[in-house]
Parts: sequence; C-alpha cells; structure tokens
Amino acid sequence: MGRKAKIERKSNETEIIAELNIDGTGKTKIKTNIGILDHMLDLFSFHGCFDLTLDVKKADLNIDIHHTNEDIAIVLGKLFRKALGEQCAGIRRFGAGAVPMENTLGKCIIDINGRGHLALKIGENDPPYPAMNVIDGYAITYLEHFLESFVKNLGATLHAKINYPSEDLHTNLETIFKALGLAIDEATTIDKRKEGKVPSTKGIID
Repeated sequence: MGRKAKIERKSNETEIIAELNIDGTGKTKIKTNIGILDHMLDLFSFHGCFDLTLDVKKADLNIDIHHTNEDIAIVLGKLFRKALGEQCAGIRRFGAGAVPMENTLGKCIIDINGRGHLALKIGENDPPYPAMNVIDGYAITYLEHFLESFVKNLGATLHAKINYPSEDLHTNLETIFKALGLAIDEATTIDKRKEGKVPSTKGIID
C-alpha cells in the first residue's frame, strides 16, 4: 500500500494541493510556478524514490517568491510527517546523503526526532552567504528558508553543508536537494529489526 499522505493548504497568499508516497519509485508531477524549484523537487523525489504530486493553484508571485517557497516547504514537511504516522514507527530515523557536482559537494544528515532544527553552512560561512547568481527570482537565502520550514513541519534536525560552493546557484541547490532525498530515503526506511517500534528510547517521538 505504501506510506501515503495528501494535504490541501490554503492561505491568503497561496493554495497548494500535494500528495506523497514515501514508498514510491520517484514519479513526480510538480507545478510550483518557480521553474528552478520544480527541477529541484524532481531531483529530490527521484533520488529519494518518493512519488510526489504538488500543484500550486494560487501564489502571490507578483510580489516575490517568499511565501510560495516557504508554503511549499511547510506542505512537504507536513506530508512526510503525516505519511510516517504520529510516532514514525519502525523507521531508521537517521539518514545521510552526500552528492558531488564538479568541485561542489552537498551533504545532508537528518534525524527525524520530532524537533525541528536546521544548521546550514555554505563553505565555511554562516549568513551572509557567498555571492552567486539568481534564477527565477530564487536566491541562495531561499534555500535556507525552504529547509528551515521543511524540517520544522517534519519534526527533524537537519545539518546541511555545501563544500566548495560554486558561483552558480543551480549547482549548489542541486547537490543539496539530491543529498536531502538520499538522507530522507535512508531515514524513512523501515528497519525490520524494529518494525512497529517507536525509534526512540523515550518511547515517543514528540
């Protein structure tokens, strides 16, 4: 049957309908109205083997992409948490992924522990981040907003780093979204030794 979820989210800024199958094959149907983000979510889903349908029916892109980028991440985090179930029973919980692209290396390490926290470094820099190009209005700061909103709504701690960042935004984003897909795929895998058990010595994920 697969671990599946569907969410419809409406606000004054956006209207989003999304479906997820964690135990998929990487099939996607994505329309965010932000071309570079469509591409990144395709990569994320393909390499994580998640089936993802995401349709942004309404967005205030005439202002900027902030609300749309953030709300998509909120929906995606909620989808994963809903599909995993309240106590995330049986999952490995921890996952890691690393993806090279030319000289650039993106790394993601995740713990689905019920507590949302993001630690992001680009090169050796916390904000402000190194200068790079902008694509479809998408700047490197939007990656931070996306990841933060995603992990808060999933309930996960994520450490993400881009080693040797490129001046090309596309390259940097691609390494992180692919690495994130790999990390979440590993973390959400059912461990047969712990099937049905809450993956915490506390006995709860909150």
